[in-house]
Amino acid sequence: MNSGKIGVFGVIGAILIAIIYSSAFVVNQWETAIKLRLGEIVDSNYEPGLHWRVPVIHEVKKFDARIQTLDARPERFLTLEKKDVIVDSFAKWRIADVAQYFRSTGGDADKTARLLSERINTSLRDEFGKRTIKEVVSGERAEVMALLTKDSDEKAGELGVEILDVRVKQIDLPPEVSGSVYDRMRAERERVARDLRAQGAEVAERIQADADRQHTVILADAFKQAEELKGLGDGKAADVYARAYNKNREFYAFYRSLGAYRESFTQGGNMMVLEPDSEFFKYFRNKGGKP
Repeated sequence: MNSGKIGVFGVIGAILIAIIYSSAFVVNQWETAIKLRLGEIVDSNYEPGLHWRVPVIHEVKKFDARIQTLDARPERFLTLEKKDVIVDSFAKWRIADVAQYFRSTGGDADKTARLLSERINTSLRDEFGKRTIKEVVSGERAEVMALLTKDSDEKAGELGVEILDVRVKQIDLPPEVSGSVYDRMRAERERVARDLRAQGAEVAERIQADADRQHTVILADAFKQAEELKGLGDGKAADVYARAYNKNREFYAFYRSLGAYRESFTQGGNMMVLEPDSEFFKYFRNKGGKP
């Protein structure tokens, strides 16, 4: 009898444990959950912890509430110049309203990625259509990213999703136009290089001309100073000669004659044609130099 009661109580206990186990569910810190009753949402946005439900009647669905990455495939867009560009982008998003998210996507990850990609691509198409390639690539890149994030987030609000950031990883030109674009870029760089070389040659010519002018001026000034110094020296020499002559005219005449003899006899040659009574040899005839 006691064994039978123990068996009954065991069965009842096992049933109770099974009911409790099937009635309880746990929501982790990185999760968000909704409770469905016959397919209709009756509760959502559960806090992390232990919660209860009615078995069979209620169904609980859990979703990842952490920030997730949508890495979309590259798409082609038109710029303001009507030129095609291939844009590779990604977005950071998370579930903001789990009930709306479930109604819009059914909790399907592939459907969510497709719907988000459509909205982000729409924003990309709008923003790229307002700008040139240069503005998108360099001039207004930060501004474009901020506007993309804001616009995409507004469009994704109907899905119960919050878009935190949209970034463009790479912008490429289609193969059929990249060659012509690179040729234009190369031609532009060559034109700039030619302009710079021409400016450099012009500056070099000005520097060379200025250097030549300074060279001519310096030489002229130096020649002027040399002539002035030479004239000053000649004047002083003449003055010295004149004062020496006035002190002793006879000795001065004799000294100058000796100098003339030295110059004549050191020039080479062994013949000199002069008249016997020439003044040149007057000091050879007598010591007074008189005829």
